[in-house]
Amino acid sequence: MQPEAKDPEEDSVWEEPSSMLWGLDPMFNSFTRLYVKDILQMRESCQVPGIYFYNSHPIFKVDVLGTVVYKREREDFFCYGVDDGTGVINSLCWKDEQWRDQSGARSLGSSARGDFNPANELKKLRQAQHSSSHLEIGELLRVRGPVKTSRQQREIMASTYYKVSDPVMAVQISWMMEVPQLYRQCYDKPFQLDGSAQNPNIKGGSASYLLGRATRILKDFLKEKDVTRFRPYDVQDLLQPLVSRQPQTIAAEQEPEAGPSSGPSTSFKQLRELLQKSLQILEDEGLVFRKVKSQDEVYHVTEQDKDLLMAIRDILREDCRREKYAEKGCHILHVLSSVRQSYSRNVSKAALELVLKALECNSDIISTSDSHYTIL
Repeated sequence: MQPEAKDPEEDSVWEEPSSMLWGLDPMFNSFTRLYVKDILQMRESCQVPGIYFYNSHPIFKVDVLGTVVYKREREDFFCYGVDDGTGVINSLCWKDEQWRDQSGARSLGSSARGDFNPANELKKLRQAQHSSSHLEIGELLRVRGPVKTSRQQREIMASTYYKVSDPVMAVQISWMMEVPQLYRQCYDKPFQLDGSAQNPNIKGGSASYLLGRATRILKDFLKEKDVTRFRPYDVQDLLQPLVSRQPQTIAAEQEPEAGPSSGPSTSFKQLRELLQKSLQILEDEGLVFRKVKSQDEVYHVTEQDKDLLMAIRDILREDCRREKYAEKGCHILHVLSSVRQSYSRNVSKAALELVLKALECNSDIISTSDSHYTIL
């Protein structure tokens, strides 16, 4: 299975982090538990082949749990097709020479004395190792290793792999509960550095650094306070310390020819500009939206807007009864068009995707195929 083509518009705005900074991301040296679909769609680095990016996180080692759906065996390796429910990826699993070579066990047999026979115990150990590494179609496999692209096909070069005994599906259930948490808490949060790491020559940070800090402050506020809606002046004071510490940074970068400025009016202008840019980023990511664009700026928090969630459920419930959508469900663009007609013209696709993901996590809806949804 080949990685799906990326949206050209996304490629045009993609900026790969410098390789000198990759080691500062904890995901870089860990076995990342990504879904197979995301592994197949990761961007490969332009700087170092074999390094990939998920949401700006540099990744080269992954950890996958899935069902074997096909296998090939050669003298030196197995090639298993692993399906985790989101896609299928090849896993190249090298055979261990120890269990292929039986000469060691025979040489130990002549020196064995008493009840404990090292040769027999070694033979049992190798048989158990052989059993755990020799899988059949339908069995559960866990594989860890670096990702490689060979002959335009993405594969896992297994450093560790074994058959998982899971008769009551306890391992799979635990995995399905842990991985979404990792996505929410780590993988889906972009890799961000403080200003000194991005550019050690900049004292106190830059405009982009301040913007990143401001955006994170607003995200944390929305998450911790469970806010449903707010106005800009409700959160403006949260960003005041940033502007107080950096009174000239934004203005100096945007107007390099202008001389230094100070005073309450300049600070307020910088604060207002920083707030507007931060809110725009939240809108672009779909975290907030303005139901009605007017002078009274009211931002709705997407995942906390119960009316929006109800509107989307009602659209899917009604439209999925129609013969056209009964089998496959409604495409996300159809849902987006209906939401904009019945609820708000300002709901973005990113906001809709967040709501659909939340509804699916709550088992209110289900994705029948890529970008199609139906009510449960």
